[in-house]
Amino acid sequence: MTLPEKYDKLITGIVSGLVLPLIIAFFAFLFARGNPNLHEWINKIATAHVQTHIITLCVFPNVLIFLLFNHFDMLRASRGVLGITIFWAVIVFVVKFLL
Repeated sequence: MTLPEKYDKLITGIVSGLVLPLIIAFFAFLFARGNPNLHEWINKIATAHVQTHIITLCVFPNVLIFLLFNHFDMLRASRGVLGITIFWAVIVFVVKFLL
């Protein structure tokens, strides 16, 4: 069993589609200007009304994972990433229009 065959599972795509945006958000927090704590950073984002922009920028690397899985013909994992990316898009729409 080759490495792509081993990881070509729906759960691989779901986990990578959920974890990568959280890692990107963590790095955005680490490199925030003024070294705020987490509560201050979240309040700053909320008062500036850029929550959807931050979520979108954090989810954008999912496209790279999707293309990588697709390149290696890992279609089940690609399906998981695509599903989670659609889930993130629904969250963006809810935050933008309902909150």
